[in-house]
Amino acid sequence: MTDFRLPASMADLRVLLAGLPGPDDIALRAAVAREPLLTKPPGSLGRLEQTAAWLACWQGLHPPAAERIAAVVFAGNHGVAAQGVSAFPAAVTAQMVANFQAGGAAINQLCRTFGVSLTVEALELDRPTADFTQGPAMGEADFLAAVVAGMRSVKDGLDALCVGEMGIANTTAASAVCLGLFGGTGLDWTGPGTGVAGAALAHKARVVEAGVARNKPSMGDGLGVLRCVGGRELAAMAGAILAARLKRIPVVLDGFVCTAAAAALEAMQPGALDHCVVGHVSAEPGHARLLEKLSKAPLLSLGMRLGEASGAVLAVAVLKAACACHAGMATFAEAGVSAG
Repeated sequence: MTDFRLPASMADLRVLLAGLPGPDDIALRAAVAREPLLTKPPGSLGRLEQTAAWLACWQGLHPPAAERIAAVVFAGNHGVAAQGVSAFPAAVTAQMVANFQAGGAAINQLCRTFGVSLTVEALELDRPTADFTQGPAMGEADFLAAVVAGMRSVKDGLDALCVGEMGIANTTAASAVCLGLFGGTGLDWTGPGTGVAGAALAHKARVVEAGVARNKPSMGDGLGVLRCVGGRELAAMAGAILAARLKRIPVVLDGFVCTAAAAALEAMQPGALDHCVVGHVSAEPGHARLLEKLSKAPLLSLGMRLGEASGAVLAVAVLKAACACHAGMATFAEAGVSAG
């Protein structure tokens, strides 16, 4: 499905989420049927086998492909940064966007290494969201505009999409989203982000708790949580993930902030993230807890916590390996090898 209407209201957005397309059973059956014929013991390639089947069923294609892969990085600024929750000033968001555009960031090197095209979407950096300790981070119109910006960023015909972000104070927003969705305490979900520790980390957790408490009456559902304590880049990532599902494009999620944005969709519609894998588990402590809540196992664990879609793009190597082995290996019959 590629001819969907962009939502003009929150009600439209909820309708899209309620009618998500499912996997392609024909492609899945073809992948499952081919796997035991390949010259290896059953199951010996582990997650590579599962990844090939997952790609096939969400691409609706057998054998699956991993050639046309794009990464999109959304950048946003947060009013809650004024609460002193980051080790860096909000101006760094725009400075890093310029670095992405100049090719000097880690994500540029990773995209170049793995043949991934990169788009950077800066979302009204001169107009931060409101401080969510004082009220909702965004009104419905601003939230919907960010979601639609994310949806528009997803090109047709991709084999996979990597989603990531940049935004000073956005680990605070992600922690608040997780607290709003899953409960617990601020400390359960709050980590160092850009490097805060000690008293500063305890303060950050209190800010997270204050934001959720202040907005509790307005949250209502997963989209409400994302609107009230999230940010424009989180809303845009959710929009991109939704559009990819409607276009039948598999998604590789990045770290904590990206997965928190995605979790709001799963809260709205169980199964909304079935077309997603998680590229890596972040060193940000809330990420592992969040993955448990979502029953998602990461492809990689390398102690990374950069954001920028860096872990997602690094996991593209796994996708490419899965496709190459599934399509390129000889069968027992072709190789003249006894299947036992």
